[in-house]
Amino acid sequence: MKIAVISDIHSNIYALEAVLKDIESRNIDIVICTGDLVGYGTRPNEVIEVIRRNKILTIMGNYDDAIGNHRLVCGCDYPDPKDAQKASASMSFTLSKTTKENKLYLRNLPRDAMISFNNKNIRFVHGSTRLINEYLKEDSIQAKEVMQEITEDILVCGHTHIPYFKQYGDKLLVNAGSVGKPKTNKPDSNYVIIEIKNTNEDFNKEAVNVEIIEVSYDYEMSAKEIELEEMLPNDFAKLLRSGSAK
Repeated sequence: MKIAVISDIHSNIYALEAVLKDIESRNIDIVICTGDLVGYGTRPNEVIEVIRRNKILTIMGNYDDAIGNHRLVCGCDYPDPKDAQKASASMSFTLSKTTKENKLYLRNLPRDAMISFNNKNIRFVHGSTRLINEYLKEDSIQAKEVMQEITEDILVCGHTHIPYFKQYGDKLLVNAGSVGKPKTNKPDSNYVIIEIKNTNEDFNKEAVNVEIIEVSYDYEMSAKEIELEEMLPNDFAKLLRSGSAK
């Protein structure tokens, strides 16, 4: 079984379309999204409609939760007041643009999902199993704690916008990165493919393979649309062009 996992699209329709086109060429069995369809970008409705039209199983992200429930904060940690102000602008814009029907869709997304194949259980969340907005950064204490707590074989998350995978004993943690707002210091979209091989062997490197995929797209179109929107900070466009967190 080959699973393509996408995450953190953030209203970037051009990135989403490019990634889905790439996925089509890779003989994938199922596509799963670990959330944050909206926020930051200009096209929340278009992103939601593509996800719905393609019947992609999607987990609720913290931005999806906020917009679906008409909240003015996304639940992120912003030590810098300027970053908090920009996030507030993003929330206000996205709330004003997202249709009632699409808000209802976001509000009803599941908090997690699990699939099983060949006796391997895979759990999908946005932030962590504990909190929708908890960052499981690579080699972090939080990641170690969560992996000690879970009973599943594989945990798949998003939220950090940086893809990686790491083994914790006989368990595997996979971060799906970000389609629409990568923080890898490159503007290219990224996602992951998890391949669970048809074998009865115990969990090992031969039984499960993870690949991080990078996809180039026309990020200038997304960036320029942001710059044309008075409600959105131009800094959002700069981040798309650089692929940086700041």
